[in-house]
Amino acid sequence: MKRLILVLLFCISTFHVNAQLKLSVYSEVSIITAGPGDKLFEAFGHTAIRIKDPMLRLDLVYNYGMFDFNAPNFYANFTKGKLLYKLGRYPFKFFFDSYKQDKRWVKQQVLNLNQTQRQEFFEYLEKNAMPENASYFYDPFFNNCATKPRDIVKNILQEKVTFNDSVVGKSQTLRTLMNKEIPWNTWGSFGINLALGNKLDQVIKAKQFMYLPDYVYSIFKRSTILIDGKQKPLVLKERELLKFPEIEQKIQSSSPFLIFLIMSIIGLNLTYRDYKNKKRTKLLDFVFLFITGLIGVLLVFLWLFTDHSNTLNNFNVLWAFAPNIIIAFFVLKSNNPKWLSHYFKLLIILLALIPFLWIFKVQLFPLAIIPLLVFLAFRYLYLVKVIK
Repeated sequence: MKRLILVLLFCISTFHVNAQLKLSVYSEVSIITAGPGDKLFEAFGHTAIRIKDPMLRLDLVYNYGMFDFNAPNFYANFTKGKLLYKLGRYPFKFFFDSYKQDKRWVKQQVLNLNQTQRQEFFEYLEKNAMPENASYFYDPFFNNCATKPRDIVKNILQEKVTFNDSVVGKSQTLRTLMNKEIPWNTWGSFGINLALGNKLDQVIKAKQFMYLPDYVYSIFKRSTILIDGKQKPLVLKERELLKFPEIEQKIQSSSPFLIFLIMSIIGLNLTYRDYKNKKRTKLLDFVFLFITGLIGVLLVFLWLFTDHSNTLNNFNVLWAFAPNIIIAFFVLKSNNPKWLSHYFKLLIILLALIPFLWIFKVQLFPLAIIPLLVFLAFRYLYLVKVIK
């Protein structure tokens, strides 16, 4: 059903009113903020722009969060980091009904603009909603549904608008803000923190907080606009259009920490038995080396061979070491080469670097991997001892 609605909205968004249409004195330009949903890509909420004119019977939403699964090469482009999104323009009723159906709260901030400024917003959005202009390359942290309205407001109002950043905290990073939105012990949080590099661990400026809809709402609420030489509130009035409890991401019973804890306990138990019986469980070594190597290959691919700007300098490769995928086949042999012992010493050194990078906040790692790191450290120490 939702796929049908999405197709319908894409069709509607191709029809445009005349951008030269003059808005009346009763028109409004509003920032719309919606609460989070239960899906991972909905976890951060949403921001859109609404233009309403009762005299012209005009009530439109401009939504920069549209994407089409059926677009040519969508999944291939997604993997490569070429996330093509588009500006959707359609009746606000469809937007409202969709969030009402999902039971997500929606708030509206009517901007304190004169008629000329409202007309500028309308013409700007109409031009950008045209098929030849609607598409853009999406970035979840720097070019998304929340940053677009922020940039449009700044672009149109220029120095007349002053964003009030009093609500932002100090020494915050994109990753710490993201981790507040998604519980750490979920597969979504684990996957995102695994894939993204230390660009997210740099302290950010106030402007960058507005990649999250909640901060767009909070900062706009306190911001000002210059009117007749005086600073006035940017938000003229607020309305709560839909009132629902905040939806939180659910933690599955098979959470990543639990799974890695169970795996690590089994691995440590087998390592202890190997030590007592003076043997080596080759299958165990093959499995964990192959899996960590496979993850490492994926991380290297995201780092070096895609356009994702946030997957660079990912120190998760220190434990998910790509060459492990090859070494996994060496450990199956009865007679191991002597250099293999030195290889595992190297892996121990790489693991030892992780706590320092973590403590000094060069990069924060997924908390769920702690049990796995403990197991890897003990297993590598044991392999150094038995492989000579």
